[in-house]
Amino acid sequence: MAHHLYLVGYRGTGKTSIGSRLSEVLRLPMVDTDQCVERTAGKSIRVIFSEIGESGFRDLETQAIHRASEREVASVISLGGGAILRESNRAIIQNSGAVVWLRASIDEIAKRIFNDSMTAEQRPALTDLGAREEISRLLEIREPLYREVADYIVPTDDRTIDELALDIADWYSKSKFSETGVLNS
Repeated sequence: MAHHLYLVGYRGTGKTSIGSRLSEVLRLPMVDTDQCVERTAGKSIRVIFSEIGESGFRDLETQAIHRASEREVASVISLGGGAILRESNRAIIQNSGAVVWLRASIDEIAKRIFNDSMTAEQRPALTDLGAREEISRLLEIREPLYREVADYIVPTDDRTIDELALDIADWYSKSKFSETGVLNS
C-alpha cells in the first residue's frame, strides 16, 4: 500500500494551495477530496449541503477519502476541514500515510476566507454564528481531532506557500513515511 501525505486543517489554512505546490516539489499526484466530492456529485459543496445536509455530504466525503487512500501511487491528499470528524476517516488516514495539520490563527482564517470569493460561493456556513465565532466554535471541537491524527503540525500564518511546501517536503522526505526518504526538489 502507498504511504500518502494527508493535509488536514480548518478551511482557509492552505490545504489545497500548499498541497498543489507540495505535489510539484515531491513529484507526487495531488488529490483534493472536496473536489472529488463535487466532481462525483456534479454540484458544489454548498448545493450538496442544501440538498442532502451535512450528514449526506459527510457520507460522500468518507467515500472520497476511502477511494483516495486506496490509490496505489503515493499521493498528496488534501482533506476537507471537517473530514476528521468521523472516526472512520481518522482511522483511514492514520493507517495509510502521514498526516500534516496546517494551523492558522482565527484572525488569519477569517481573513483568508473573507478574501476568497470561491469560498463564499461554494462552501456553506456551518452554523448560524458570525464568521469569527463559527471558526472559534468549530476549532474547539476539531483541534483535539486534528492533534490526534497529526504526525507533523505546521503553523501557516505569515509564511508563503513555497516556504510551507518546502518545510513539509523536507520533513516528509526525512520521515518514516516517505517511501524513498529522499527529497525530490
